[in-house]
Amino acid sequence: MLARHSGVFLLTLGLIVVTSGLFFAFDCPFLARNLTLAIPIIAGILFFFVISSLLQTSFRDPGILPRATASEAADLEKWIDNLGTSTYRPPARTMEVVINKYMVKLKYCYTCKMFRPPRTSHCSVCDNCVERFDHHCPWVGNCVGKRNYRFFYAFILSLSFLTAFIFACVITHLALRSQGNDFLTVLKATPASVLELVICFFSVWSIFGLSGFHTYLVASNLTTNEDLKGAWSNKRGSEFANPYSHKSVLTNCCAVLCGPFYPSLIDRRGFIQADAGTPSTPKSEIPSFGTKSDASMALRGAEWKQNKNSPHFLKALGEFIEEFLTLLLSSCFRFQISSAAGGTLAF
Repeated sequence: MLARHSGVFLLTLGLIVVTSGLFFAFDCPFLARNLTLAIPIIAGILFFFVISSLLQTSFRDPGILPRATASEAADLEKWIDNLGTSTYRPPARTMEVVINKYMVKLKYCYTCKMFRPPRTSHCSVCDNCVERFDHHCPWVGNCVGKRNYRFFYAFILSLSFLTAFIFACVITHLALRSQGNDFLTVLKATPASVLELVICFFSVWSIFGLSGFHTYLVASNLTTNEDLKGAWSNKRGSEFANPYSHKSVLTNCCAVLCGPFYPSLIDRRGFIQADAGTPSTPKSEIPSFGTKSDASMALRGAEWKQNKNSPHFLKALGEFIEEFLTLLLSSCFRFQISSAAGGTLAF
């Protein structure tokens, strides 16, 4: 489920595929002959994990919450306005809930017209509220949230191992070729290996740093958004401790990475049409469908006569006949009762 601007994602995918392809084409044959056949096998397994986790992160719904319809937003606005205690004080746009004995504040999203659930934030790039919002990652072209964080973590972790593995294997390849030969001559004879070496050298540090940072977040059951904002910083006192932490590194890791898969809340079959925003009809204005008068029957008959050429004419005609028979039987029943009361038998 890519964001609007997915060019950086294509760059990420291209760098991984090109670098790995050069490694498999120019380095693996030499290393398999001179060292061990396990090198291309290990590289292939790591490459499979990297690509599969990247695609899962990029194309999976991160946990987008559907926006409130016009009628739902109107009802919520009316409820918020009723919370105001005075005419000069604006109504509150926050709510407080208790989670694991800690008070958590829920903010109102003016774009999605709803109160955000705990740990939910509105992404300015995707323009959606995302559950357990971690961050928007341009490298994967998607938000990282409740439904794809485990795949994102698997992606950066496997990419760290793949980058380090290719980097070490390329150095080994160049070192073996340079035995008894001039090193500059070897570099000129293997330009693909040099290109791989440069790409891996400038990538491995940032990837390892990102993996270490997210390992800390997983162990603490934190998100990048919460860590950057200092939402549960110890400097603010114990009353602001992380209410989602299980006080155990192993339990936190299992909760974040091995939790249940939640179903997507959005409909991918098409765009949801905007609600017309028709206010709900008060009970006093709702027409009664239990009784059918002659005036309503005449009105329905005029409507069906006007829509005679519509494709639903036969269905409407059947409904009209059914209502007519119901009215006829009820009239006969009333006539029978009145005749019996007058001492005469009906029919």
